Amino acid sequence: MADPGSSPSALRIRPLVKADLPEVTTIEEACFATPWSEQTFRNLLRRPNACLLSALDENERVVGYAAVWFAGRAGELGDLAVASAARRRGIGTRLVEAVLSEARLRGARQIILDVREGNRSAQSLYRGHGFDIVGRRPRYYAGPTEDALIMRRLLIR
Repeated sequence: MADPGSSPSALRIRPLVKADLPEVTTIEEACFATPWSEQTFRNLLRRPNACLLSALDENERVVGYAAVWFAGRAGELGDLAVASAARRRGIGTRLVEAVLSEARLRGARQIILDVREGNRSAQSLYRGHGFDIVGRRPRYYAGPTEDALIMRRLLIR
């Protein structure tokens, strides 16, 4: 993955392309107990209501990604991950900012997401971008079984 000393300014966010999928699925499998398959990402790439983004380091390697889809005036951030070697360098922040920008371009009024109750770092990232906890899905996640917190960010005030 990216060199620990690399500059955050060298990071580039762009639309995810099929050639990114091997790196994306490697990160996905390392980050999640029940990872999405490569086919899931391929299916999302074909959906006009979906936006998939890749975060590339200075060597053009995928170090993070996000997947969001839209229905009506709402978006759902379905997946966001950063490679473990590239964490704590603002990549998650840049991805969330890009998702919010895309949501505004598409006229969304809110973005929702689910996050594991025990994933404090992700909750902190989302809270830092104006997301609030608005609900809970008991026993939503497996491996280990855990509640999902539903978080929402309103885009209009």
